[in-house]
Amino acid sequence: MRDELIPAHKENTLKLVNLKEFSPNPFIWPYLGYYLEGNKDYKTLAKVLVYPRALGQSISTSFGQRGQHLITRLFSESVFGSGIKGIDIEFIDKIDGRKKYAQVKAGPNVVNKGGVENIKNEFNTFKNKARFDKLDLMTTDIVFCLLYGEEGQKNAFVRAIEDDYVVYMGQEFWHRFTGDKDFYKDLVKAFEEVALEVNMKKDIDLVIDELAKNIEKEYGKLVDS
Repeated sequence: MRDELIPAHKENTLKLVNLKEFSPNPFIWPYLGYYLEGNKDYKTLAKVLVYPRALGQSISTSFGQRGQHLITRLFSESVFGSGIKGIDIEFIDKIDGRKKYAQVKAGPNVVNKGGVENIKNEFNTFKNKARFDKLDLMTTDIVFCLLYGEEGQKNAFVRAIEDDYVVYMGQEFWHRFTGDKDFYKDLVKAFEEVALEVNMKKDIDLVIDELAKNIEKEYGKLVDS
């Protein structure tokens, strides 16, 4: 988090001074300004654009992109990157001792309807090839893994995958991956400790101020009308 996620998050946030980073919806943009601050001045319109990107999309994308790298970096001796299409990593399940072939995503909301079909097709192709090659493989050895989340957070798309294949989420994934049932909780705590070092308020305020100036140049009539 300290070496990769935070620097990438800061870099992505600073880019938001550029109006070209956005495609604001003219139908709801002013409405969101009133919803947030009760007005549609330039600074408010800038906040409407910056906050969702800086506090949601930017860090979520960075975490998702680096999630698999986090695993292979922390456990280089026990996890293997996979050359199999649709399989990200291979590891020994510390609970049942079986080798698992896993596709890894950040969390439950990453999966959409199209993703379900792709994942199942890739898993089915691998399963059929493994059967043809007489690989020691059970269906339960092909797993879809989510780095965080709780049972109640499984959406319809995750449950659709679970109809045919095993899903490990959050604490269960990390328990099976490390053998430590408290690892997930400890990892979350470690991230929280690093978060105490961060304060980007001044930077975000500067980004909003600069973006507001660019909005005034491009959309002056939107506020003046």
